[in-house]
Amino acid sequence: MPLNLSSIGRKSEPIEYSYSWKDVILYALGIGATNEDLNFVYERTLKVYPTFAVIPVYPLMAWAIGETNADLTRLLHAGHKIILHREIPVEGKLYTTAEITNIYDKGKHALVVVRAETEDGNGTRMFENIASFLIRGEGGFGGERGPKAGNEPPARKPDFIDEMKVSEVQNLIYRLSGDLNPLHVDPEFARFAGFERPILHGLCTFGFAGRSILRRICDNDPTRMRSFEVRFSGIVFPGDTLVTHGWKVDEKKYVIQTLNQKGEVVLSNAAVELK
Repeated sequence: MPLNLSSIGRKSEPIEYSYSWKDVILYALGIGATNEDLNFVYERTLKVYPTFAVIPVYPLMAWAIGETNADLTRLLHAGHKIILHREIPVEGKLYTTAEITNIYDKGKHALVVVRAETEDGNGTRMFENIASFLIRGEGGFGGERGPKAGNEPPARKPDFIDEMKVSEVQNLIYRLSGDLNPLHVDPEFARFAGFERPILHGLCTFGFAGRSILRRICDNDPTRMRSFEVRFSGIVFPGDTLVTHGWKVDEKKYVIQTLNQKGEVVLSNAAVELK
């Protein structure tokens, strides 16, 4: 079934997300937190990783995929950005509304862009998510190509490098926070989609890079991150090693790039803005 181009501009109803400190810790474990990250995995001193902002929007990503008639076996998460307006509390209720803002024609493929805004129960803006999904083989419909990628690393050594090992079962832990796409757990489905085995969630890689940024330039203070955006430019498998590089380009911004153990770029055109 072809993409439903008339879905551009459609808005969802608000979706409620209720969570507790256990969900916060499960997410932290899902992006690789260990005993060295005690403040993010121990309820007595608990902080929330800023990238937890992606979790309440999972149902709305599924809503957008359904509205556009996208085929899950052809779908890849192409890019993601979070914008943080408030520190995320360790428990509570959040309300999110999403809009399909555009479908770009990339030639052979299509790119669906979804923007979601999250508020607390008092109507206070908490954070925003902007997600883009590549639908393979659905391009060529004569639409706009969309903006070009930016955030190219400077031609010099990075200001920080941080290495993290991904567990062989990281995909099994991360999916418990809400992303149940079988691509990340079912070997048969993964092969049908063109992969040798289940791949790691793009937003899990996003979370790993967010942890590197937080501990290298934010003193593990979640309130210092204003926004974080990436392009998912390579596949990560459970068991890989992620190496995140950061280049300071001004007082409030670093360009980011993450590679795997082979030196292949898996997160590109990325940047973090600080408060």
